[in-house]
Amino acid sequence: MNLLHLKYAVEIEKTGSITKAANNLFMGQPNLSKAIKELEAEIGITIFRRTTKGVVPTEKGGEFLGYAKAVLDQFDEMVSLYKPKAENEIRFSISAPRASYITKAFTNFVSLLDNDKDISINFKETNSMDAVNNIINFDFKLGIIRYQNIHEKQYFAMLDGKNLKYRPLWEFEYRLITKADGPIAKKARDGVISYGDLEEFIEIVHGDISVPSLSFAKASKAGAPEHKKKRIYVYERGSQFDLLGALDNTYMWVSPMPRSALDRIGLVQLKTNVPYKINKDVLIYPRNYRLSRLDELFIAELERVKEKIKMDGLY
Repeated sequence: MNLLHLKYAVEIEKTGSITKAANNLFMGQPNLSKAIKELEAEIGITIFRRTTKGVVPTEKGGEFLGYAKAVLDQFDEMVSLYKPKAENEIRFSISAPRASYITKAFTNFVSLLDNDKDISINFKETNSMDAVNNIINFDFKLGIIRYQNIHEKQYFAMLDGKNLKYRPLWEFEYRLITKADGPIAKKARDGVISYGDLEEFIEIVHGDISVPSLSFAKASKAGAPEHKKKRIYVYERGSQFDLLGALDNTYMWVSPMPRSALDRIGLVQLKTNVPYKINKDVLIYPRNYRLSRLDELFIAELERVKEKIKMDGLY
């Protein structure tokens, strides 16, 4: 058994196709099939089975692939530890939920970087399942996932199965944001809006909710009250804020926001008299990955922004 065979098997799992995997690996399909057969003969199990939708791991194959990924991660980590690093280069990558406090921390983080060095940064706002897949399938070292407490066991089981470490960042109740001079804000009393007062208004909702093993419809239902009928599902955060700023009759549930972000868009943050479900933001990264100085710098900025929000009385 060698590392190449492990890489071949992991690539096939990722693509779900021997032909696609062979193309990605720049090799012939017959040679890839032969290499997998040799690997299966060596370890004594069938790793993949063919279906109408492509090739999928067998039960034992899935278990083997989990170990294979861990071995490859360890190898990459070992190489990164001893490979000479470019002293004039800054690299950083993270996938995160659409959250103003995270964006603010990221902006602060970038402002602290040495501008005389080459900078290559990937900052992707996306849902939790994409954040997980970006680490597993691409060159993202960090991710932040968001889930409601009711889904925590599902997420932890998935992260353990994919050899990912997790570290809690923040546990919070969602806050409602709407136009500061709009009709919803006018109904509020001492910064609290009655839940029943929201029935006539339109809720702006993130359109790419995802929960392990739940369909979009079920995840959406779990994330919002069943009786709510007026919703607009939007996938881009900029468009969400455009709608909130332009339409008086809209609102959105968000993680606590920095005051500077609220003031810039002309929004106000409100509580509701019915506690919203508890949410958590959790940092994830490969189990064998050691957080870098840049990673720790970004995490420190997250903590600073959180504390500023609390000091401003916004949470």
